[in-house]
Amino acid sequence: MDFRKWVAVFGTMLGAFMAVLDIQITNSSLRDISRGIAATPDEGSWISTAYLVGEIVTIALTAWFANVFTVRYYLVVNVFLFLTFSALCGISTSLGQMIVFRAGQGFTGGVFIPMALTVIVSTMPKNLLPVGQAMFGMTATLAPAIGPALGGWLTDRFGWEWNFYVNFIPGALMLASILYGVDKESMKLGQLRTGDWWGILCMAIGLGSLVAMLEEGQRKDWFGSPFIRNCAILAAIFVPLFVIIELVRKKPFVNLRLLACRNLGFISIIAFGLGLALYGTIFLIPLYLGTVQGYSPLQIGEVLIWVGLPQFLIFPFLPWLMKRFDQRLLVCWGCLIFAVSCYMNISMSFDYAGDQLRFANIVRAFGQPFTIVPITGLAVATLAAKDAGSGSAIFNIFRNIGGSVGIAILSTLVTRREQFHDLRIGELVTVYAPATQARLAEVQGNFMSKGLDATMALKQSYAVIKSLVTREAFVMAFNDAFLVITVALLVCAVAIWFCKKPGSEEAHAPEG
Repeated sequence: MDFRKWVAVFGTMLGAFMAVLDIQITNSSLRDISRGIAATPDEGSWISTAYLVGEIVTIALTAWFANVFTVRYYLVVNVFLFLTFSALCGISTSLGQMIVFRAGQGFTGGVFIPMALTVIVSTMPKNLLPVGQAMFGMTATLAPAIGPALGGWLTDRFGWEWNFYVNFIPGALMLASILYGVDKESMKLGQLRTGDWWGILCMAIGLGSLVAMLEEGQRKDWFGSPFIRNCAILAAIFVPLFVIIELVRKKPFVNLRLLACRNLGFISIIAFGLGLALYGTIFLIPLYLGTVQGYSPLQIGEVLIWVGLPQFLIFPFLPWLMKRFDQRLLVCWGCLIFAVSCYMNISMSFDYAGDQLRFANIVRAFGQPFTIVPITGLAVATLAAKDAGSGSAIFNIFRNIGGSVGIAILSTLVTRREQFHDLRIGELVTVYAPATQARLAEVQGNFMSKGLDATMALKQSYAVIKSLVTREAFVMAFNDAFLVITVALLVCAVAIWFCKKPGSEEAHAPEG
C-alpha cells in the first residue's frame, strides 16, 4: 500500500472511533447535560436514544449512498455535518434542540462505522487485511471503554459542552485524511431515480421505532406506555416489510440476500450476541457503581478505563496471530475469556467496588480484542468485493441492535430481579428473627446516642434495615445480569465453529 492509502484508512478508522465514542461519552454526564438543558433525568435518556436511532438508520443506508455519491464525497459531507451537529449539541438550550441535533449527529456519525470496514476491504491488499481489521476492532472495543472516562473528565474539568466539542480535533484530522487519501470518482446520481425508496422508508420507520422501543422501554414501563406500544406496532409492521422488499427487489439498497452466505449469516447472529455482551457490560458496570456504590461519573470512568488500556498490549499482535491461527479459534478464545471475566462478576457483594472490579476488567480487556477483530474478517471473507459494503452494513446493524436489545433485557432484568430478591430477602429478614432484632437494637442504640427519642430511633432503624435489604437485592440482581452475559458469550463461542474457515470457499453472492 502506498502512503495515500494508509492515510485514507487512518482517516476512516478515526471516524469509526469517533462515532462509537460518541455513543458512550455522554452516558457518564447525562445528569449534568440534563441540568444544562432544563430536562429531567428521565427525559435526558433521549440524549443517547436519539443518537442511536439516527445511527442505526444511516448504517443500513451507507453502502448505497456511498455508491451513488462516491466514498470521498459522501464521507466529506458527513464529516462536515457531524461536526456541525456536534457544535449545535454543545450550544443547545432545550431538550427538543438536543434531541434533534443528537439524532443528526447519529445519522451522520453512523456513516463512519460501516465505511471504515468498506475502505479496509476495498483498499488494503489481502496480506494486510488483518492489520486493517485490528484497527477497526480497536474502534469497536476501545471507544466504549474510554468513552465514560473521557466524558466524566471533560465534564468535571471544562463542562458538559465539551463532550461534543471534543469531536473537532479528530474530525479535522479525518477530513484532511479523506481529502488527501481517498480517490475522486464520478457520482452516479442517476441511481437516485431508481432508488429503493420504499425499502428505505420502511427501514427508517421500522428500525428507528425498534431502537426507540428498546432504549426507552424499561424507563417507560414497557407496554404500559402508549409511546412504547406505538413503537412496537410500527416496528412489527415496517421491519418485516423492509425485509420482504429487500429480498424481492432486484436492486435493493442493502442486499439482505447476502445473509444466505454461510459466514455472514452466522457471523451476524454472533455479532448480535457480542453486541449484547460488549454494550451490556459497559451499561451494567456504570449502573452498578452509580446505584450501589454511589460513584461519580469520573470515578466510574476510572474503573472502566481498565477495560481499554490493556487492549493496547493485544492489538499489535493480532495481525500476526490472525495470519498464523484459525480466526474461528481466536474468536472462540476471545469469547471464552470474555465469558470468564463476566463469570467473575456473578458473586459480587456490597464490598465489591472499583478495586475489586479491576481484575475482572483486565481479564475482559484481554478477551474483547479476540472477538471483534477476527470476526470482521470472517464476516466478509466469502463475499465478493462489490458486496463488502452491504456485508459491512448488515454486520454492524446486527451488532448495534444486539447492543440495544441487550441493554433493554439487562435493564429490565436488573429491575425485575431486584424486586424478586427484595421479596425473598424480606421473607427472612423479619422483626421476629433474632438476628434482625439484634441488628435493630444496635442501630436504634446508635440513633438514640445521637439524641433521637426511642420511637424516632426505631423508625430510622427500620429504614436502615430496609435500605440494606434493597442494596443486597440490587447486588444480587446485577450478579444475575452478568450471568446472562456469560451464557450469551458461551453460545457465541460455540456458534463460531459453524462458520467456514476463510479461504475454504470462493467469494460469492447468492443468486437473485
